Order: sequence, then C-alpha cells, then structure tokens
Amino acid sequence: MHLILLSALCSVLVSVLLKLAPRARLDVGQLVTWNYLAAAALCAWLLRPPLDSLTHPDTPWVALLGLAVVLPSLFLVLGASVRAAGIVRTDVAQRLSLLLSLAAAFTLFGERADGQRLLGLVLGLIAVAGIVARPETATPREERRSWLLLLTVWVGFALVDVMLKRIALAGTPSMAALQAAFAIAFVLMLGTQLVRQLRGRTRMAWRNLGGGLLLGVVNFGNIVFYVRAHQAMPDSPSVVFAAMNIGVVVMGTLVGVLAFGEKTSRWNRLAIVLALVAIAVIATAPRA
Repeated sequence: MHLILLSALCSVLVSVLLKLAPRARLDVGQLVTWNYLAAAALCAWLLRPPLDSLTHPDTPWVALLGLAVVLPSLFLVLGASVRAAGIVRTDVAQRLSLLLSLAAAFTLFGERADGQRLLGLVLGLIAVAGIVARPETATPREERRSWLLLLTVWVGFALVDVMLKRIALAGTPSMAALQAAFAIAFVLMLGTQLVRQLRGRTRMAWRNLGGGLLLGVVNFGNIVFYVRAHQAMPDSPSVVFAAMNIGVVVMGTLVGVLAFGEKTSRWNRLAIVLALVAIAVIATAPRA
C-alpha cells in the first residue's frame, strides 16, 4: 500500500510544483521541457522498456507522435489550471477523466457496460458538474477561464488514456510507448523553447533546468510507483486503481485547502465526495 501512497503523493507534488512555479519566477514551458528529459532518462534506466518493439513495421508511429504532442500540451494546461482553478479542483478533474476513458471503453473498445459501472459513470458526471461550479469568491471572468481549463484537463487525460489503449492494441508495450513519447516530447519542447528564446519571449535559465529536472523526477515517480504497486498486487488491480485515485483526490484536497488556502463552494465539496464514491463504484465493478 505504501507504493500507492507514494504514487499519489508524487501526483499531488506535480500540481504543487506547477502552482509554485510563478512564485519562484520559473518558466513553466522550460520546466515541462526538462521534465521530459528527466522522465525519458529515468524510464530507460529504471523500467528498461522493450525498445525493440518500436522497430516492428506495425508500430503506430502516428499515434506515438500524437501522444508526444498531447502530453506536453496537457502538462502546460495542467500548470495553468492549478494556478487558475486551484489544486483541489484540478486534481479531481484529472482523476475523473476515468469517466471518459470508461465511456471510450464501452463505445470504442467493446467492453461490457454493466449496471455498476454505469452507476459510477452517472455519479461521476454529476461530480464533474459540481467541480466546475464557480466558488463563491471567483469573478465570472476568472471562472470562465477556470472551467475551460478544468474541462480541458478532464478531456485531455482521457485522451491520453485512449491513445495508450490504441497503441497497446497495436502490440506496442505501454512502457516502450511512454519512452518514445517522452523522448519525442523533449525534442519538440526543446525546439519550442529555442524558438521562444530567439524571439525574445523567454531566456533559458539554470534555475528552470533544476526545477524541470525535479518536476521530471516527481512526475516519473508517480508512474513508477503506480507500476510497482500493480506488480506487488497483481491480483488486485481494482484496489490499486481505486486507492491511487482516491488518494490523489484526498491529498490534493488537503494540500489545496490547508497549504494554499483554496476556497471551495458547497457544490465543490459535494462533488469531491461524489467523485470518491464514483471512483470506488467503478473500481469495484466486476470485470467482463
């Protein structure tokens, strides 16, 4: 269980680092860039993905390139969301992306839509509505930006899940896919930062390199601890899944409220409870 807690802690720490970046005068674009350098190096070193699978003629390179574009783009949106909407609502929106992943499983991948998972889907959709509801202290303009970012986070993480599922169905191991996506994302983001530098929009700085490598270590920690938890509990995938997602929601809420003083409305708080229930209902549903 400690592996699940470490994975959830790393997930919340990613949001914390992105929230603190402007206060430390760190450029989020550069942080995301160096994050992928660290993630790619750690993935190759610790997970040793089967890269020979990428040489297969049926390797879905279009999907892998798409994943390499979506991942850093979503990271930038995540950074904007934790600053505009807060850690609490962003982490819950991120975890509720499982609803769209579940809907995709029903409609695109032919999984059975049983009553329990449909109940979880309905509860989760209600929770999404409560999460994007405006806190009492926010202005209409601020909240328009917040809920757009939250919905993008919600859809974006589900899109990543669907893309990984498509890549896996093509026969490419998920760790090899992530290794390729991390490496390509780093190259694309580094090129973007160089263009920004040439246009005078940013200045490459050592502090951004340090912050980005730290972000990459924490981001990769989320992945590796989650993988290790599944390896340690191979017969209880639903327990790992539920504990991870519930852990992120609970920790994110505590950190957002206690450490950053984030305000939540009655609807937000009710939505968090519904999100926890929805995750538990979906995770405990019998597998087809």
